[in-house]
Amino acid sequence: MKIGFCGLGLMGQPMVRRLLQAGHQVRVWNRSADKARELVQAGALWCDSPAAMAGECEIVMLCVFDAQAVHDVVLGEQGLAQARGTLRIVVDHSSIAPRATREMAASLQEHCGAQWLDAPVSGGVGGAEQGTLAIMVGGCAQALEQVRPVLSVYSQRVTLMGPVGAGQVTKLCNQTIVATTLTAIAEALSLARDNDVDAALLSQALGGGWADSVLLQLFVPRMTQGTEQVKATIDTMLKDLDTVADLARSSYTTMPVAHAAQQTYRAGHRLGIGARDVAEIVKVLGYNFNK
Repeated sequence: MKIGFCGLGLMGQPMVRRLLQAGHQVRVWNRSADKARELVQAGALWCDSPAAMAGECEIVMLCVFDAQAVHDVVLGEQGLAQARGTLRIVVDHSSIAPRATREMAASLQEHCGAQWLDAPVSGGVGGAEQGTLAIMVGGCAQALEQVRPVLSVYSQRVTLMGPVGAGQVTKLCNQTIVATTLTAIAEALSLARDNDVDAALLSQALGGGWADSVLLQLFVPRMTQGTEQVKATIDTMLKDLDTVADLARSSYTTMPVAHAAQQTYRAGHRLGIGARDVAEIVKVLGYNFNK
């Protein structure tokens, strides 16, 4: 099937690279065309608009920042829904609110008959580069089976969670666990340093115990030594936590730990480090790895 990909940010670029390396012909579009330059040199084909892409591709993947960006790409003046006949399935890898997902999915089908799979991912830039992402999907099982071979190029696990919107709910559960765990790790590092313990040794000392996790092993070095490579930003995590709070409010779900983490990430934004790697959340707690 002919594949299109909209959104060539931190996640989108390595996902497209893996598709190209697997031999797929991929048409790409991004709001900032310069981000497509290296991918076009690697073999991708540039489209002037999402509508032009939908006129040529049966499957179009999205990986953009928020619900407004998804709306613009799909239902905007030059959006995917403006094309007729070719587009069959939209796969949205963005992390947005379930309600917005369901509303846009219905509008897409009404406009052009295409199906929607909300398919947010977990695993970060490294997972996209290595092809080990976890993808949680909401939508039609038959549509998923049609695109599963494509998704398998950059993922190790694809799970159908329910109807449209269920993938986004699952991603919010994922972000709740990740954001609160990173905040707890940051607090533990601060506690260690404030009491004359080498915080960098925590991942070694706690490895194999109940506190051990992939996040502990990955982020203790990043939080104690610093990193120039941005895998996910503080602002992206804050955006997802805000969505978690909205969903919890609408379902009357009690989430005091997630709420506290949300305030920590908001403080990071106010400190002016929102565009930096999520590991720098330790700075909100006064931990300075430059010393």
